[in-house]
Order: sequence, then C-alpha cells, then structure tokens
Amino acid sequence: MANNERITILMADDDPDDRLLVQDAFDEIRLANPLVFVEDGIELMDYLHRRGDYAHLAGTPLPGLILLDLNMPKKDGREALKEIKSDPVLRMIPIVVLTTSNAEEDILRTYDLGTNSFIVKPVTFDKLVEIIRKVTQYWLEIVRLPPNH
Repeated sequence: MANNERITILMADDDPDDRLLVQDAFDEIRLANPLVFVEDGIELMDYLHRRGDYAHLAGTPLPGLILLDLNMPKKDGREALKEIKSDPVLRMIPIVVLTTSNAEEDILRTYDLGTNSFIVKPVTFDKLVEIIRKVTQYWLEIVRLPPNH
C-alpha cells in the first residue's frame, strides 16, 4: 500500500446517514487515507475542478478514487460520471458506483459511461464494512493506479 497510502478518497452522496455510515466503516477498518465528502454532482465537479469552495485546493493532487452515488440532487451521479469520464484530466480517476439502485438499466448505463465498478449499498453496517474493506484493499493495495496529478 506504500504507493497509494496518501490517496484521497472522494465520496459523492447526498444522504447524511450514508455518509456517516461510510465514515464509520472507514474508521472500523482503520484506513488512514483521507476521506472527503461532497453532497451532489455540482459540488463533486467543483471539488474536482478546484473551483468555488474548493479553489483553495488548486495545485493539490486529485482524489485517487471516487465513490459515487447515482441519485443526488442538482446533478445526479450519472451526469457527473459522464462529465468526469469525458474530461481528459479526470477520466483516469477510478469511479466505484455505490448506490441503492439495483436497476439493470443503471448498471448497463454506468458501465457504458465508464464506471470501474458498480456496487449496491448493503442494508447492514457489517456488510458495508466488508465492502469498504474489499474495495479499498483492491483499489489501494492490489491495483496499480495512474500517477496522482
């Protein structure tokens, strides 16, 4: 994990309970990586482009992994995914869709738009911890990510 130790994980989810559960799951597995939350697709894009409330981050590395909910206000996850994957600077950031949707249409569409993984949010905290452990182990320990810019 040495190469990916300081990679920031960015989660876009409008549900405060889901954000808290994911934070608790990260705490449970004792992951040292910074975890940042945004609440909708517009805030996600502002964070990635370092504009608005995130202008002070200009020049800092982009997140190395995005956890993306599909159903968010203002700009939903599908729109944000399409925008990220069409941007030459952002498209290499791995995106894991973590959503309540189990619709085949959402699965097909998000993979078509370039998501790296599609995970349905589990109903129990223990299952969430297990998923977060496996997802972070895979993306931060097993695979080799592109250089963080």
